[in-house]
Amino acid sequence: MSNAIVLIESLTGNTWKAGEKIAANLRQSGWGVSSVCSVRKPDLHALETADLVLLGSWTDGIFVAAQRPGGAGHLWGMPSIAGKKAAAFCTYALNPGNVPAKMSGVLESKGATVLGGLALHRKKLDQHAEEYVSRLLGNLATA
Repeated sequence: MSNAIVLIESLTGNTWKAGEKIAANLRQSGWGVSSVCSVRKPDLHALETADLVLLGSWTDGIFVAAQRPGGAGHLWGMPSIAGKKAAAFCTYALNPGNVPAKMSGVLESKGATVLGGLALHRKKLDQHAEEYVSRLLGNLATA
């Protein structure tokens, strides 16, 4: 069985909920999820043993412009994940801009092979978490 870790930077709890829903969908697909934890205090053992690293954050910025990952300093401070597969997700209310791409850049800078990213609307977390996992598993199959 493959194993994943979900690292989260959450402000209001929406991103945390999204991460838990993503973890549940992965488990239903036969994956192990060793930890859903804060990127500020990652479970280092789970991170070391994970085959897949998922990084989630909220969308910060002006309502329709200058969007960026929330808590970006904490994202950049995460440990190296060289040689691991990874994907990003963000939660948003109005417009995520290119936050998933910016988060993918963080993952690449940490040495990961990035499999993509997706923005999840805070009012559609169930549907978007399912879509995220479906796309992710498809990307893993072709990687």
